[in-house]
Amino acid sequence: MAAYTDLMAFQRDTEALAQVAGRLGWDQETMMPGGAGPQRAEEHGAMASILHARRTDPRVGDWLEAAEAGDDVAAANLRHIRRSFDRATKVPARLATELAQATSRAHRIWAKARAEEDVAAFLPMLQQVLDLRREEAAAIAGNADPYDALLDDYEPGATGASLSAMFAALRPRLVALRAAVLDRPKPATLSGLFDEAGQLALSTKLALAFGYDLQTGRIDKAVHPFSSGSGLDVRITTRTNPADPFNCFYSTIHEVGHAAYEQGIDRAHLLTPLGAGASMGVHESQSRIYENQLGRSRAFTGWLYGQMRDTFGDFGIADEEAFYACVNRVSDGFIRTEADELQYNLHVLLRFDLERALVAGDLAVSDLEAAWNDRFVADFGFAVDLPSNGVLQDVHWSEGLFGYFPTYTLGNVYAGCLHQALRAAVPDLDDDLARGDTSRATGWLRANLQQFGGLRTPVETITHAAGFAPHEGPLLEYLETKFSGIYGL
Repeated sequence: MAAYTDLMAFQRDTEALAQVAGRLGWDQETMMPGGAGPQRAEEHGAMASILHARRTDPRVGDWLEAAEAGDDVAAANLRHIRRSFDRATKVPARLATELAQATSRAHRIWAKARAEEDVAAFLPMLQQVLDLRREEAAAIAGNADPYDALLDDYEPGATGASLSAMFAALRPRLVALRAAVLDRPKPATLSGLFDEAGQLALSTKLALAFGYDLQTGRIDKAVHPFSSGSGLDVRITTRTNPADPFNCFYSTIHEVGHAAYEQGIDRAHLLTPLGAGASMGVHESQSRIYENQLGRSRAFTGWLYGQMRDTFGDFGIADEEAFYACVNRVSDGFIRTEADELQYNLHVLLRFDLERALVAGDLAVSDLEAAWNDRFVADFGFAVDLPSNGVLQDVHWSEGLFGYFPTYTLGNVYAGCLHQALRAAVPDLDDDLARGDTSRATGWLRANLQQFGGLRTPVETITHAAGFAPHEGPLLEYLETKFSGIYGL
């Protein structure tokens, strides 16, 4: 056991340093002065260099060679560390540092280009980031598909081919349901303005209702909502729009799903490889089931309707049923993060196909905007008006997160499976949700999935919690039942 003990002591410091690096990213999005960007790029690079050195330290290889797993937890820790070591040792230290510096610079350039609707100003930086990620992917993949090497960073075990098959099964039924819904009369929508103070106060109440622990977390504002950290420091951000309080409320619930997963992991796994979510897809399953299957349910929106009336007074929606339809209104829109449940996955599939083509070299960066706009018209039936509503809307590619986008739809698929199992386990759940009480739902998720962190592989994690291997059927059935009911199909 001496080798395992030494390895885990070394790993604990590595995990702690990774948390510090993550806090630099949180600060860059929330608090950092605008002029600090060049220095922050250097700081990111320095941290990446230190972390890469630790992850490739020859002693890690020696410890892995000698260590024995005494139980399932030790076996899982060794699996994670071995995977990280194998990947990291294939990536030159110079490349890891350059990637950290480039993505920090790219983030600032993307934000400015987005604000100024200037795609041309961002493309050279995007090309640089893509080239570096291609180099990294080639080093890791060897003779295998480079895109799979990038995807594996976020969803271990998944492949572009397997996801393509799953998404191909989703697409026709989503497109058909979308067409049927958009052919029906639309529900009422919100009108008027909703003050920021009221939105943020109700946003905090929603976070608490879904179990977010503010003793080990905090809520801040950011352009792009996100969750950051794990263990005893798990932070989220949200955003406000005076004309659209749902953006604030459901961004908050979504990020609380991510944060609650991290806060729910058994504290015995703190600062170990098991002390974080199993994958980005599993992580997204938590944020999506919190936001959609629970937060947008008929029962919970009935409670939220009363909370909004208490906060904002009469806002023009007649009753709880009309409010439920309003919350789940399907309408044309450009923005992925603001898309309704029905159309959200079509936004993700667009990005998945484009980034696979970019990584493969089948699509030039200079042609990306045109390819995006053409695909958007084909999928949604109307044209992109501004780059900020199109190819510049997401932060991900500026941060080098190629392979990340498909985990959003995979998370929805996982959430569909988990929701089906949850409803079977707690058949009277709507009675709770109608009172704004999510404790039995979130408690079931914590007991069956969240507490285990990275103990199991992603597919094993969902299979253990749901009782069956994940597939797209439950998500499609849920969406078709829900929107057929709302729109009278």
